[in-house]
Amino acid sequence: MVRLPDLIDIFLQPGEYFVGDADYQIRTMLGSCVSMTLWHPGKRIGAMSHFLLPTHGLIDTAVRPLDARYGDEALTLMLAELAQAGVQPSQCQGKIFGGGNMFPKHSRSSTMHIGRRNGEAARALLQAHGIPIVSESLFGIGHRQIIFDISTGDVWSHQVRPTA
Repeated sequence: MVRLPDLIDIFLQPGEYFVGDADYQIRTMLGSCVSMTLWHPGKRIGAMSHFLLPTHGLIDTAVRPLDARYGDEALTLMLAELAQAGVQPSQCQGKIFGGGNMFPKHSRSSTMHIGRRNGEAARALLQAHGIPIVSESLFGIGHRQIIFDISTGDVWSHQVRPTA
């Protein structure tokens, strides 16, 4: 993946998120994981997650810190940092990427693979917070390479199908 000139390059590992201004680009690679990007066009502030599972489940967050490996908690963490910068969720543009089926020959047609659950959870989370989804590249077979340029709000997604 190409580094955009004059931008500070951040690479997200699974379970990480980043919030920054127009000086940054954020990159990651996604298989069944999903990235949600949030961007405020006026302030040119953005955030991106790389989550592995939709939710942590029944474990009470009052007794443990939030964990960005889970979509619902990653979004909570991103929104908290954006709020510190004066950004409300409804002022953001949301984009969703990933949720690929990494092992299509090993999937049962009667069960929903984790990538699909992650993608559908991301949609529901953004909608529940009043964040308009302006673009998505979800599902399919293989992994994606993602670059988010916070200075423009552009996100590039390249899907790579597995080889035989």
